[in-house]
Amino acid sequence: MKAKYKIVITLFTVLLTLMLIDSSRTNSFFAPLVFAHCDTLDGPVVKEARASLDKGDITPLLKWVKQENEKEIREAFAKTLAVRKQSKEAQALADMYFFETLVRIHRAGEGAPYTGLKPGEAVEPVVQEADKALKTGSADQLVKLVTDAVAKGIHGKFGHAMETKKHADDSVAAGREFVEAYVIFTHYVDRLYNDATAKTEHHGEIDKPKTGPHQH
Repeated sequence: MKAKYKIVITLFTVLLTLMLIDSSRTNSFFAPLVFAHCDTLDGPVVKEARASLDKGDITPLLKWVKQENEKEIREAFAKTLAVRKQSKEAQALADMYFFETLVRIHRAGEGAPYTGLKPGEAVEPVVQEADKALKTGSADQLVKLVTDAVAKGIHGKFGHAMETKKHADDSVAAGREFVEAYVIFTHYVDRLYNDATAKTEHHGEIDKPKTGPHQH
C-alpha cells in the first residue's frame, strides 16, 4: 500500500513539474482578462478532452489549439495516456494535468489569460444559453435574453443622462455629473453597436468597424 502511494505522489510531482514548465512557455502570450467559459470543467474543451482520453483519439481536440501548438498537445496527450494506466489515482491526476495544459494553450492561442480551471457554475447565464441554442438549433431564447438586457441597459443609462442634463447648467459640479453620465451612456451604446456589427469575434480577437471622430 505504501509503495502504491509513493508511486502516486511521484506521478503527481512529475505532472506538477510538467505543468509549471508548460506554463512558462505561454505566459508571454497573455493579454488583458476577457471572459470565456472554455476554462470551466463543464466547458466544451474539457468535455471533449474527457471523451478523447477515454477513446485514445486526440484528433477531435486539435481544433481547439493553433497549428503551432499541435506538437505540444500531442506530447501532453501521449504522456497522459501512459500515466493514467497506472491506477485510478494516477488517471485522475494525469487527466487534470492534460485538461489544464489543453485549456491553457487554447486560451493563450487566442491572446487570453489562463487563471485555472473553474467549476461549471462559473459560466455566465448568457453563455449557457448560447450553448443551449446550439444544442436545440434555436436562438430565440438567447436573442430574448440579450435584447432584454441591452434594452434595460440603454434605458437606464439614457434615463440617468437625461436627468442630469436638466441640471447641467446649475453648477460646475452638476455639469460634470452630466458629462460623466453622457460619456457612460454614449460609450455603452457605441460598444454595443461595434460588437453587434463586428465581422468576427472570438474571445479577445474582434474586427471592430471604424468609428467616427467623436470618441472619448
